[in-house]
Amino acid sequence: MKDDPYIYSEENMKYLRQSIVQVESGKVRQSDTAILVIDMQNDFVLPGAVLNVAGAQATIPAIQELIQLGRSKGWHIIHVIREHDASGCDVDPPRRHLFKDGKPGYCVPGTKGIEIVDGLKPQPGDIIIKKKRNSGFFKTDLDSTLRNLGVKTVIISGTQYPNCVRGTAVDALSYDYNTIVCTDACSAQTQAIAEANILDMKNMGITCIPLDEVKTRL
Repeated sequence: MKDDPYIYSEENMKYLRQSIVQVESGKVRQSDTAILVIDMQNDFVLPGAVLNVAGAQATIPAIQELIQLGRSKGWHIIHVIREHDASGCDVDPPRRHLFKDGKPGYCVPGTKGIEIVDGLKPQPGDIIIKKKRNSGFFKTDLDSTLRNLGVKTVIISGTQYPNCVRGTAVDALSYDYNTIVCTDACSAQTQAIAEANILDMKNMGITCIPLDEVKTRL
């Protein structure tokens, strides 16, 4: 574990140290709810992008509305994004071919593809968590960050259902967060894929509801 440069990077440790000091001094704004915006980056959202998800771009207005709701209620806004080394050395096996034979890969620092799409750019006070795998919790600071902020409920939006949305939702449930997936603020390649994953998550005990219901429940 101590040799893992991602978990113990100086950037992550500096953030954690600052968070602990702020929590202990009462300077961190506490809220029991956070919105997680998953992988809404150009390489996944824009038409023609290397890993374009067909339904992702259409969800931008719903995510914007969800974020606006969150800001009005003082909820935390957390952007959970992919970031990979240009060599592909930290990429999961099914996608390593995208970094070989001269291919540029995806979500590489310094490229347009890694950027969060227009309309969803982080604002002051938002938090960015970088990940290497599907779940936003896997070898990241997401859980410790949420706990430092006093979060008990996470509302998940973004792309895409069978991979990063579902992986993050299942882990959030496993960490005992009240887990809500905002269904019209998430996407998949097809509606059938979306519906199948929603059904599976509901059967796991994850709340899957549209934005209008989020507004009335929380």
